[in-house]
Amino acid sequence: MPDILITEFMDESQVARLAKEYDVSYQPDLVSRQADIPALMAGVRGLIVRNATQVRGPVLDAADRLECVGRLGVGLDNIDMAACKARGIKVFPALGANADSVAELALGAIFVMFRRSFLATPDVVAGKWPRLELMGREVQGKRLGIIGFGATGQALAWRARGCGMSRIVYDPWVVKDDPRWAEFKADRAETLDDLLPQCDAISIHVPLTDDTRNLFNAETIAKMKDRALLLNLSRGGIVDEQALVDALKSGKLWGAFTDVFVEEPLTAPNIFDGVPNFYCTPHVGPRTEEGEGKVSSVTADAVLNCLNGN
Repeated sequence: MPDILITEFMDESQVARLAKEYDVSYQPDLVSRQADIPALMAGVRGLIVRNATQVRGPVLDAADRLECVGRLGVGLDNIDMAACKARGIKVFPALGANADSVAELALGAIFVMFRRSFLATPDVVAGKWPRLELMGREVQGKRLGIIGFGATGQALAWRARGCGMSRIVYDPWVVKDDPRWAEFKADRAETLDDLLPQCDAISIHVPLTDDTRNLFNAETIAKMKDRALLLNLSRGGIVDEQALVDALKSGKLWGAFTDVFVEEPLTAPNIFDGVPNFYCTPHVGPRTEEGEGKVSSVTADAVLNCLNGN
């Protein structure tokens, strides 16, 4: 029986580090066989997962020695936090470890969408010359709204400032006199409605909770500035996908980028087929060599500290 079970990809140098002290079962493909996980939980003291492994119900019921769950990332919607708390199981998200990777993807998407020219390669190579169709807009001087002022929101605010964007942030959990406002020279929105009509682009960086589910819906998007951008790099379900599609088709939004979906992976056909000015990636915000290394290292630290009684 292993001391530590890892059900999804983890940097192998950190797997080896864990294995120096404990018996480790590293099965990165186990996430595709989730029904097999409960039978492997006997004796496991530390469970390490990403966002796909469901740590709830049968998994927790079968865990007779589980002390901690290491989350290779920050979202916790795949973990039954109340059940873990009731059982005395500690949960360690890798807070801040992938913030730079996600913020860089967000900023890159902002440039891509404002210019609209980066996807012209096939046409240009084929001999077309669509210069008039590719009229873009400058990023400098635009106002960026950031939803959530945690590590990723801060990393994006810092980068956007260097690009000449003004920044306004909505996060009801960060109080008015918090020093981060001055440190990042960001304006604070009292309410979401205060922020919406001001911004040329809005980027979402909050967890999926009952309060944030469908936070951006038809009514919310209608309050946004015309020809604004909307980006979601947090969790599917925070943006109403049908409302997003409708806003792009009507021209209300200049563009939208999402790295996350309600259903992952998407099934074809789906509502995004043929939608204009829609850009997406397959939940790769944290997936950089540097980000993966930091996430794995932070998670290994947390699990080792817990099992060693530190």
